[in-house]
Amino acid sequence: MTKTPAEVELMAEAGALLASVFAYLDEQPLAGMSTLQVNDLVEAFIVDKLRARPASKGQYGFAFALNSSRNAVVCHGVPSPDDILKDGDIVNFDITLEKHGFIADSSKTYLIGNVAAPARKLVKATYEAMWKGIWAVRPGATLGDIGFAIEQHAKRHGYSVVRDFCGHGIGREMHEAPQVLHFGRPGHGMTLREGMVFTIEPMLNQGRRTIRTEDDGWTVVTTDGKLSAQFEHTVAVTKDGVRVLTLRAEERAAA
Repeated sequence: MTKTPAEVELMAEAGALLASVFAYLDEQPLAGMSTLQVNDLVEAFIVDKLRARPASKGQYGFAFALNSSRNAVVCHGVPSPDDILKDGDIVNFDITLEKHGFIADSSKTYLIGNVAAPARKLVKATYEAMWKGIWAVRPGATLGDIGFAIEQHAKRHGYSVVRDFCGHGIGREMHEAPQVLHFGRPGHGMTLREGMVFTIEPMLNQGRRTIRTEDDGWTVVTTDGKLSAQFEHTVAVTKDGVRVLTLRAEERAAA
């Protein structure tokens, strides 16, 4: 379950490459593009530019390099030529990358054009909730501490936390132990130890936390049709705290 220092460094290398994928996405004129076009750009960048592998492609039979979850889609959205990003949308791109046998996993919710204030507020609170969870990570803390920090922040802003999906251990496999819930009680759950590597990836809904999966077997949406947002990082427990392995350049001051 825990990784050696050398393994953490390899994961950090994969994480830095994944951060560069998001930097590349930041430069794209997303409005008017289809989510399949975004997927194809990302796959080409990972394979041709970074000489890495899009780890999501082929995982559990998924055919794409990323998940694209727009507006009321909570997670696992499937890229499509008919899913066009429009002014006012919010969209989460969840991307994984494998390098030297280790996988990094991260996601970011993008604001497309002129996004209404309520949607911006949701996205901001979700990003903050992820960081509340990250800042709870240290040796001797518990998984419950992480979940509690996330859920309390969500509740303070009037949002619900999706409970059906969670963060996860990660390394040579995309999904390893432990499960990292985004709700919990302080002092409960597994105790964190140096060398543990896992994702923190809260999904916050404007309305109820209930969800349903559409007929394609992948796309998960809110049952009330209200917006959902998500952010994700891969983190490692260090000797005295936490290291964000997928940290993006604009986030270095926060970490």
